[in-house]
Amino acid sequence: MASSAVARDLGADEFRAEGLSLSRGPRGLFKDLSFQLRRGEALILRGANGSGKTSLLRVLAGFTTPDAGALFWNQQCLKPLAITSRRLLFYVAHANAIKDELSALENLQDALRIDGVASAALSPATILHALDRVGLLSQRHLLARKLSQGQKRRIGLARLMLVDKPFWLLDEPTNALDAEGVELFAGIVNRHLAGGGMACIASHLTMPLQGTSSELKLRASA
Repeated sequence: MASSAVARDLGADEFRAEGLSLSRGPRGLFKDLSFQLRRGEALILRGANGSGKTSLLRVLAGFTTPDAGALFWNQQCLKPLAITSRRLLFYVAHANAIKDELSALENLQDALRIDGVASAALSPATILHALDRVGLLSQRHLLARKLSQGQKRRIGLARLMLVDKPFWLLDEPTNALDAEGVELFAGIVNRHLAGGGMACIASHLTMPLQGTSSELKLRASA
């Protein structure tokens, strides 16, 4: 499974957001927002639909430019989509990035390639073990169109097990998961945090995370 080697190599001690502000036309989503995360810590984003959770995650990932503010890894300012940012940050959007014409196994392999995980870095046995852990080993050759929404989401859980980046940005990752799937997800995140990783997760659920976690509730500005 993935380790925290990237976190150790880059001295992953602290992520800091300072004075972030973002608006959509005349409507403010958040203003002068600041927080920090250290190794082993998670931040849970709460808020109603439209409060800016997804927009904040996209700012943190470097896909959206804020109106004001900056992001730092230790004392280094993170530039959007720079090499350092791509090595540090792992962003999973709200929607399943699943292709119906590919099998569960092919979808996982395709996602890992996009994530920058070299195929030579993972043995076939490792990939199959991840699918087994999420309950999809026997369905690995089924086309995704034949899988339930919960099973498609479990492909994403297997992906989390195999990606080695220190800071995870996850947008409603438990959608369509049953109680067992939510518990499995929490276990994956807990292992990531225990290995020195960080996570920022938009979710409406209360998850059994271990270690240090805090909540940030967003309310759209007027």
